[in-house]
Amino acid sequence: MMTVITEVTIEPGQETQWDRAFQERIDDVRNQPGWIEVQLLIPVDAPNQRVVVGTWRSRVDWEAWHETEVFKKTKEIMDAVEQQKGEDRWFEVVTRQSAEGASSKQDL
Repeated sequence: MMTVITEVTIEPGQETQWDRAFQERIDDVRNQPGWIEVQLLIPVDAPNQRVVVGTWRSRVDWEAWHETEVFKKTKEIMDAVEQQKGEDRWFEVVTRQSAEGASSKQDL
């Protein structure tokens, strides 16, 4: 299991447009093989920044999602209002625990 973290800065005043496109993307990702979960974070001191934390079974699954029509369409919208996009940072998930009881531990 892999987690990818992406940080973006949105042009001030364009946050709603970016958020709508992101929501469309997330509505579609539920149907993608290998998708596990996503979080969209907004720093409390930077309302035009977003941090996306996505967890996938594999990086190959994530890359396949990037080839879908919905992803490509929303990428155009989101890219148009982004001021700065950070690089994707990948992490191997070693332990996962949630209040819902979902947990897993990967062998090191």
